Parts: sequence; C-alpha cells; structure tokens
Amino acid sequence: MLEIKDQKIYLHRNYVDFRKQINGLTMIVVNDMEHNIFSGNLFVFCCKRKDKLKIVYWNKTGFCMWQIRLEEDKFKWPTKHEDKVICWSKEQFIWLLKGVDVSKLNMHKSLNYDGI
Repeated sequence: MLEIKDQKIYLHRNYVDFRKQINGLTMIVVNDMEHNIFSGNLFVFCCKRKDKLKIVYWNKTGFCMWQIRLEEDKFKWPTKHEDKVICWSKEQFIWLLKGVDVSKLNMHKSLNYDGI
C-alpha cells in the first residue's frame, strides 16, 4: 500500500495518455511540471476518462508507480484550475481518492483578532 508521510503531492492538471509508463511520466515531471523527480514527492496523473490515476515517485532505490482504476465512477479531477501543476495536501488527495470534489469544498474562513 502507498504510504504518504511528509511528501508533497503534485497533480498534473492536464490529462495524460495512459499508455505512458514510468519513463514517460517521469519525463512529464521533469519537462512539463519542472520538478525534481528524485525528491520523493508524489506526482499524480489522470486519464481523459477520469476513471484512472497513476502515481509516480522515487523511493530512494528506484521509481515506483501505482495505478488506481475505478470500475463504476469517475475521479473529480480539477480540470478548471489555472495552474498546470497543483500542490495538494494529504487530506485533499485522500478526498480525491474517496470521490470528493475538492474544488467545491467551502472551508471556514480564518479569523484574526487583534487587541483581545
């Protein structure tokens, strides 16, 4: 099972041809996303049908790739985001895996009080 600790989680917003394997996806990380593929961070890709995700990362001995395929549903992939690379928290990523549309979540506003 994929264990998420302190790694950052980067989503490649644009859809990816899922015929690509580790070599092709790592090239996207380096060339398109402009990130260090050896950082240990997780890089997440989605196919156009939105029923599959691939996660690529370096585990200090080699590259790992996880693929998740939904049988009867779609991932709520953030296609309307302005940036081509999105950095998400562990919680947001878990929500994506569970089917939550993270872009529609409304969190409480942070309040800052002075002089109390």
